[in-house]
Amino acid sequence: MGKFSDYKLMLKSLPEGNHHFEYQLSKQFFTNMENTDVRNADIKADVDVEYRGDAYQLAFHLTGTLTVACDRCLDDLELPIDATYNLTVKYGEEYNDDSDTLLVIPESDNYLNVAYMIYDTAVLAIPPRHVHPQGKCNRAMSALNKKYGVSNANDEDAELENELIDGIDDTPAED
Repeated sequence: MGKFSDYKLMLKSLPEGNHHFEYQLSKQFFTNMENTDVRNADIKADVDVEYRGDAYQLAFHLTGTLTVACDRCLDDLELPIDATYNLTVKYGEEYNDDSDTLLVIPESDNYLNVAYMIYDTAVLAIPPRHVHPQGKCNRAMSALNKKYGVSNANDEDAELENELIDGIDDTPAED
């Protein structure tokens, strides 16, 4: 049994109408996809399939959280995920995925494995820049970044954080 056999939609055996499938994604799903950036995951993937004779309309909706490393302090950063993806699947002579919205699979295929579509939807929901909200980064790492001049000169958030850290460091400790 393969790592992604649970993600097979038996399209040819589906009767016409609407069908709903649910998948729960954990860290293991991303490990199986060989993604080392995702440290943890708790995502529910709903896949709705509408079959109307010659085409299958697939609607993916992912909700939950992914944990990745903060770009500034490298501590865990939990990101909310709420992503959708719609795809039309048709049978044809040969496989063709040239379009983002239409997938043609060979007549000989009885099923469609949706694991990679779910994975792509989840990963594309991760913002390009993932940082903690202002003042929430690991203070020790932020201080080291400041000490060794590791910051982006165009990063206003980092500058503000450095000012806040200076203010905290200058305040006398309470006994």
